[in-house]
Amino acid sequence: MATRHLYLARHGEADPFGDITETGRQQARLLGERLATTPFDAVWHSPLPRAAATARELAPRLRGAPVGAAEELIDHVPYVPPQGEIPASQAGFFDGYDADKAAAGDRSAAALVTRFARPPAAGQDRDSHELLITHAYQVAWLVRDALDAPPARWIDLDCANAALTTIEYRPGLRPTLVTFNDLGHLPAALRWTGVRGGDSRH
Repeated sequence: MATRHLYLARHGEADPFGDITETGRQQARLLGERLATTPFDAVWHSPLPRAAATARELAPRLRGAPVGAAEELIDHVPYVPPQGEIPASQAGFFDGYDADKAAAGDRSAAALVTRFARPPAAGQDRDSHELLITHAYQVAWLVRDALDAPPARWIDLDCANAALTTIEYRPGLRPTLVTFNDLGHLPAALRWTGVRGGDSRH
């Protein structure tokens, strides 16, 4: 039975303008070294500059895996809970999200899952390995989907810069979350918690 191995990583640290910093480049290089022996079929990145730069930084360490942009990985809020279900502590986070913006987020989230969160095609007899360089919300949404958790649970899943999450997909079986927010490849000085209200770095 073939397995689709999906490797998810948030981009490296970025500045307030959305450009990757030198620290972010260092995080990306270390992530590339961590994954250097993985036989990737493709590396996909969000079109946003911080994700594209992260992919360019780590790609030379991945034995020539093709690199390309995927619109489905763009940063967006994947799900806005109904007004009555938003905890008071999170109400400010969703200010300004009307029905149209919420619907657009739903469509983008569905496209992300449709393209990447699926088992190998019927008849495929070898494993595949893909790396997605994306954003914290997209990693959280794919993890929530793999766990079949309620839609609003994505909000509670924070992800650090250059952290590694892996999910496996097999035909006829539920997805397997192998790792989440793994920072083992980064020294302590380059590990951001990603926790809202704590040491969170863009």
